[in-house]
Amino acid sequence: MQIKEIQEEIVEEFSMFDDWMQRYEYMIELGKSLPLIEEEYKTDDNIIKGCQSKVWVHAELNDNKLVFTADSDAIITKGIIAILIRAFSNQKPQDIIDADTQFIDDIGLKEHLSATRANGLVSMIKQIKLYAVAYQTQLN
Repeated sequence: MQIKEIQEEIVEEFSMFDDWMQRYEYMIELGKSLPLIEEEYKTDDNIIKGCQSKVWVHAELNDNKLVFTADSDAIITKGIIAILIRAFSNQKPQDIIDADTQFIDDIGLKEHLSATRANGLVSMIKQIKLYAVAYQTQLN
């Protein structure tokens, strides 16, 4: 599936819920299904700077596609990174670089997060894009 299709699917899933408590519960469930990062990658190099809680993201190139794993010590944050990984993992680096993140606004995520979590979300997206740029450079 293309990034845009996955993003549309996520927006559709979130629109099924009537209120934000249900959406938070869904995010927590998504966090539980997150492909967890190996302990060896839980290093300072893989910590997302600008997050209130600890979030580790690791990327590796597999068959010219980026595969992300992650973890967080906070359950909501784990759900947020799970959404991002679902949208961007197993995609070509250039597609990740070119992708927009409008779907985050479409599900209303930013406006329902505290300022520090919203900053963390921006930092997570930035880090995913940086990984994509680094790996795209290797491919060129």
